[in-house]
Amino acid sequence: MNKFKIFSLALVVSATATKAQDINQAKKAIDAEQFDKAKTILKSIIKAKPSDGEANFVLGNVYLNQSVIDSAKIYYNNGLQASDKKNLSYIGLGQLDLDAKNTAAAQANFTLATKDMKKKDVNEFIYIARAYMNSDNPDYKSATDILKRALLVDPQNAQALLAIGDAYYGANNQNDAYKAYRDAFTADNTLLRAKMQLGVLLKGAKSYDEAIKSFNEVIALDANYGPVYRELAETYYKWARNKPSTAKVNLQNAITNYEKYLSLTDYSLDSKMRHADFLILVKDYKQLETVANKMIAQDKVNPRIYRYLGYAAYENGNVDVAIKSIEDFIKAPGNKVIGRDYYYLGLAKIKKGTAADGTVDQAAFDSGLADIKKAVELEPLVVEEFADFGKELFSKKQYAQAAAIFELGASNPESKNYLDDSVYYGISLYYGNASKPKESRDAVALGKADAVFDKILTTAPSYDEAYLYKARINSLLDKDDLIIKNYEEYVAKISAKGAEEVAKPAVAKKFVEAYNGIGAAYANTDKAKAIEYFNKTLVLDPANSYATQSIKALK
Repeated sequence: MNKFKIFSLALVVSATATKAQDINQAKKAIDAEQFDKAKTILKSIIKAKPSDGEANFVLGNVYLNQSVIDSAKIYYNNGLQASDKKNLSYIGLGQLDLDAKNTAAAQANFTLATKDMKKKDVNEFIYIARAYMNSDNPDYKSATDILKRALLVDPQNAQALLAIGDAYYGANNQNDAYKAYRDAFTADNTLLRAKMQLGVLLKGAKSYDEAIKSFNEVIALDANYGPVYRELAETYYKWARNKPSTAKVNLQNAITNYEKYLSLTDYSLDSKMRHADFLILVKDYKQLETVANKMIAQDKVNPRIYRYLGYAAYENGNVDVAIKSIEDFIKAPGNKVIGRDYYYLGLAKIKKGTAADGTVDQAAFDSGLADIKKAVELEPLVVEEFADFGKELFSKKQYAQAAAIFELGASNPESKNYLDDSVYYGISLYYGNASKPKESRDAVALGKADAVFDKILTTAPSYDEAYLYKARINSLLDKDDLIIKNYEEYVAKISAKGAEEVAKPAVAKKFVEAYNGIGAAYANTDKAKAIEYFNKTLVLDPANSYATQSIKALK
């Protein structure tokens, strides 16, 4: 629902008079997501008439929705000193209270904002509802309740209908949201955002082709309405993600529409940052690095730019720039660091410590892994991003490092990669020890591997390969009873699937491994059993030298 916080500012239309016309131009610019233009208009109004409470309040809202809290407070407090509509600024202060989770203070400010309302006024109710929705801690029920009061006073108020549609949408009440948006557009057919939101609902329901048709209907009404192109871009992006066969075409459509959206905004630093966010989504890191460098040239003090530059530089192979940029971002006071920041920092450090032949310096790896663990602490599901990196290490036979990466995913059952990461974690531990001499094997790591496959069998009982790996692991640990138990379990599970399954060459090869393993485990305690299993091997593979030689030795 961040889009409502960023884009659906309180666009309540004022009454007549020259000042009202000016402030409505500002609100139109806000709706078009031309925030720099809106700020310029609002500041000119305030300069001409410092006592204009509504202009101060709306300007405070723009800053608040751009997370420039100090500036928002300045204009709200200025608004309280105004002679005209100073009550509105209590609503802005109320949203700050909601952001701070001080509901009682927020309600006190909302009471001050509404105490002198006339019976037919509804604008304050709409603004308060927006505050509830736009808060860092959104309360859609309270927003809905207060908007119902507004609609009792003015049932055809298009802005109230749009706002209650947003409240229903935020509460995942799609049916009532659809009706409210439809009614809002019926009440005011110039309110393009209401019609656009009908397409947003279709996008959320993954009806991407229908959503695109709906957005094109908005374009037919006004081809210069910028926000609809942003919605189109997001729709094409989601369609590409959900249907990979369309990815190439739809990602290009996404980029084209986002560029169109940008051309219709004011190319402010804020809009460029939203563009950067979108480039991360579509993984266009070349363009992202270009955009980030241009933003640094425009504004050298906004540390968020260094996040973008760091991400892009890593993806483009510029690890030194990536490390410095992300560290500069993390060190900057007041920045809200997210898991992905440490994720990229950790990967960049590991990549920097990787030699041309693919070997990884352990100190560099450990430093990078420490950052990756910080990423997981901040954002547990960031583990879903690690799979490809872990597999790359595994493919290079860097099993210890691969195990350290896969352990993170194997520790989070909520991850979509949980089972896959668990399997790779277990086999990384196994292969990391399989080629070592007995005295060099890590018994603790092998014990962890065995336990991992037990967990896998609890979650996915049909994963029969787990019994093979458990048998192999216990073979490295010289635990004959567990070797026999797990190989027999594997044979029984596969045999239960029928002769056709057993006859498959790959399965027969694994049966030979199992029979030889069981035979070897019995060799020191039950020669007859050992010979029995070696003979089973020879039924499947008459030329198997290990079984033949073992039988001779046992006799």
